[in-house]
Amino acid sequence: MPVGEILIVDDSSTSRMIIRRCIEMAGVEVGNFRFAENGLDALATLKEQGGISVIVTDINMPKMDGQTFIRVLKANPQTAGIPMIVVSSIASGDMDAELLALGATVVVKKPVSPAKMASAFGGLS
Repeated sequence: MPVGEILIVDDSSTSRMIIRRCIEMAGVEVGNFRFAENGLDALATLKEQGGISVIVTDINMPKMDGQTFIRVLKANPQTAGIPMIVVSSIASGDMDAELLALGATVVVKKPVSPAKMASAFGGLS
């Protein structure tokens, strides 16, 4: 499944690398990976560089958390159509429903795995 550019948003550099590796191991063909430490950094990346096909974001982050990031992204017509995969350790039935209502495409519970990433990306098409 080819995907252009993926933006991974997580305040932990270790988590960003694990997510990247799981996506690669899942067989997702990625043109390029970009990274941001929080929602504010991600918005700056989107504004400056554009070209993002999919966003994978955490929820608990400093400066701008995942829920706020999703709200801002979905409120902007230029970014509203970008699929968002939320990866979180706090995911639960109620939280998942809230995130999906905000505009998340798929919610994945940590720890991530290649199988979970394959399933998440498969749900985008």
